[in-house]
Amino acid sequence: MSLVPDYASSEDEGAATTDSTKAVVVAHPTSKSMRTFSGLDAADAAPVVTFQGDPNKGLRLVAPGTKAVFFNPTHDELARPQVGPANPNKKHGEMATKNTWNGYVEAGEVSEFNFEDQRRTFDNMGYALDPSVSGTTSVHSFVGSKEAAVANKGNSYATSGAVRAKRRRKAAGEAGAGGEDEHKWAAILPKAGKITPSDEQLATLEQWRADPDEANAKKKTKAKEEKAAEKSVLHIGEELDYLGRTYMHAPADIDTKLGVPPPRCFLPKREIHKWTGHTKGVNTVKLLPQTAHLLLTCAMDNKVKLWEVYGKRRLLRTFHGHTAGVRDIAFNNDGSRFLSAGYDKMVRLWDTETGACISRFTNKKNPLCVKFHPDEDKQNLFVAGTQDKKILCYDTNSGEVVQEYDRHLGAVNSITFVEDGRRMVTTSDDKSIRVWEWDIPVDMKYIADPTMHSMPAVALHPNKKWMILQSLDNKINTFGASDRFRQNTKKTFKGHMSAGYACGLGVSPDGAYVITGDGEGHLVIYDWKSTKRFAKIRAHDQVCMDVLWHPYETSKVITCGWDGLVKLWD
Repeated sequence: MSLVPDYASSEDEGAATTDSTKAVVVAHPTSKSMRTFSGLDAADAAPVVTFQGDPNKGLRLVAPGTKAVFFNPTHDELARPQVGPANPNKKHGEMATKNTWNGYVEAGEVSEFNFEDQRRTFDNMGYALDPSVSGTTSVHSFVGSKEAAVANKGNSYATSGAVRAKRRRKAAGEAGAGGEDEHKWAAILPKAGKITPSDEQLATLEQWRADPDEANAKKKTKAKEEKAAEKSVLHIGEELDYLGRTYMHAPADIDTKLGVPPPRCFLPKREIHKWTGHTKGVNTVKLLPQTAHLLLTCAMDNKVKLWEVYGKRRLLRTFHGHTAGVRDIAFNNDGSRFLSAGYDKMVRLWDTETGACISRFTNKKNPLCVKFHPDEDKQNLFVAGTQDKKILCYDTNSGEVVQEYDRHLGAVNSITFVEDGRRMVTTSDDKSIRVWEWDIPVDMKYIADPTMHSMPAVALHPNKKWMILQSLDNKINTFGASDRFRQNTKKTFKGHMSAGYACGLGVSPDGAYVITGDGEGHLVIYDWKSTKRFAKIRAHDQVCMDVLWHPYETSKVITCGWDGLVKLWD
């Protein structure tokens, strides 16, 4: 009982617990002295922490949804993580807010009506709204004539009353209702706005009604005049030599064995000859099959020219007949005939020796490539890829279309025969490759990929197992030329600029080198095995459109360009 007075009563404890701000009396059993603590000290049991300030103080934070920033943030501030610490697995540049691979893109749109309205306002009234200025309309929100904008109170062409006035004049039949194009037609249109045939047209119409046979005869006469324009000019003195041979006979006084490919090739180093004669860009060069002693070129000056490769390297004959630039040429197997495809929508068949135009073919669309069938039994058949997505097979004997391959979705750029003519590979502007069985108008294989670009030029490797294709993403891709036609991703040649140009390409006779032209006028040479670039020669002042390695020479390469020149390198 002697310990009872040493403790506080239960009533005192209840009173202490009811008011936390009052003092709490704690009694120690071993001492009769009492210690007093405040209620706040008794409740605060956490350690003392020194306040260092706001860690984000002084930092300019940019929220991800912010549309406008009124200061110039640094890259570190924009790349700061949104929540939590930075991701240690990401690089510094990958932390920035992005909605595309390269950065952040916001969509902006101007309606077609507003765009056309502002264009007409600028063309007719001399000013337009500045799309970069938003908010209230003032003098500073216009581009062009500020005075005209003030005079017209900033009205556009659609709201200024000019359109309504034009409609009223048009309804009344007054002059000046033509608007923007009035000056083009005012001299020939009557004021009443009615189109009537001219006196010459009326005379032709009356003649047709009176005597349709005579009108048809005039039409035939015009067609004969066009045929008369198809001619060739011989530029050498005598067509026959002292033995009665024409230029089709291969020269015998040269060191090269024509018809025998060299076992090993070497890189060309310098220009040894320049053929001049074309006045505009040269598109394609071809060598005479079997002997390769004659060179055929076509250009945008509407002409096809035949040159010597050996000897004096003279211009032998010029073929006239196309009324527009010539896009492509192709020999038959023995070189006695060749085709020329022009932008006048015509394909013409010529005799190489006499220079006569044998026949002409057209489907009213521009042909972009032509090729004879390689089979000896089908030398009367050729195919033409046209701008209207079709590949047409013509018979030169009848002049008719005997087969039509219509599966591409864009203009057909190239045709390549593989497997001895049993199949053909075509490329198109639709960024696809299609493989066809001969004379079957349904493609047996369709090669397309979202990463593929258009491949307008194709060349076969001498071993006939591979084909190389010029891609418009500055690459040369390699595909198998048989069976599954798979791409060989290990043989991709990079190091030239071909984007936007259908530059030709080729392979050396021994298959060791790949050559191509590029958009900067270079002749680029790659190693076939390692795909490394061996040489880049400045060949032309403009685009180097086509390249050709002589099939029976070790290091002779022929190039042509849009500067109108054809060059020989060795």
